[in-house]
Amino acid sequence: MTDATPVVLLSEAEIAERVQALAAAVAPRIDDDTVAVCLLTGGLWFCADLMRALSRVGRHVRFDALWLASYGDERASLGRCEVRADLQRPLAGRRALVVDDVFDTGLSLSEAARLVRDAGAGEVLTCVFASKPWPNKRAMEPDFVAWEAPARFLVGYGMDAAGAYRGLPYIGALD
Repeated sequence: MTDATPVVLLSEAEIAERVQALAAAVAPRIDDDTVAVCLLTGGLWFCADLMRALSRVGRHVRFDALWLASYGDERASLGRCEVRADLQRPLAGRRALVVDDVFDTGLSLSEAARLVRDAGAGEVLTCVFASKPWPNKRAMEPDFVAWEAPARFLVGYGMDAAGAYRGLPYIGALD
């Protein structure tokens, strides 16, 4: 772990505002039978906040999680996804909302959407807190994005550097 102090890019209050605005945009596209599929580990912070925000606008979705690993402790994707824990809730015919912290290469979100479709979801929507610019065309783009992030190494609010900084209540940059 580094002893560097991240440069704050988005405060805790700004995160909360963006999550609430995103919930208002997502709510009309889902129903209470929708299953929010949180991508672990990084997506947990955002997914929890989003589910509470959806509840405040009258949507009470179900919860499931999918644990994929594509970074390990590295700062760059390993180029493949490893499924460490699979879905627990039946998805057949249901709408699923795949929720992740950051959209970078698109590998994890694409793989998660495929796995959710393969599990029988009737519709798959994707939602990320931060979307980073990418020099190459990605396999997909998320349906919902809370924040167009800069091309920097992000930490906090679930995003980490070799497991550190995930619990920061803000989003910062370490670069």
